[in-house]
Amino acid sequence: MTKAFALYGLAALAEIGGCFAFWAWLRLGRSPWWAGAGTLSLIAFALLLTRIDASVAGRAFAAYGGIYIVVSIVWMRLIEGARPDRWDLIGAAVCLAGAGIILFGSRTT
Repeated sequence: MTKAFALYGLAALAEIGGCFAFWAWLRLGRSPWWAGAGTLSLIAFALLLTRIDASVAGRAFAAYGGIYIVVSIVWMRLIEGARPDRWDLIGAAVCLAGAGIILFGSRTT
């Protein structure tokens, strides 16, 4: 499972970085070159997410959602300098719990 969490974390960083690059270009007035970097980052995201060992893609994507939310809150704090409030942290904890249920839940079929 450690490999899965590492892949999820790297995928989240790649997706958030790619989306932020477009945000920087379109909302913060940065150079259009940011869109190119964002595109490459989003390609890396897709490639990383396909490396998750899961029987079906939907389950891998669903579990990823919880990890993505937690990494987004960390990004907000470290990169954007905005301090998460208690609702951000509570929401992230709930989502991470949901991801854990999806990842570690017993499968009978």
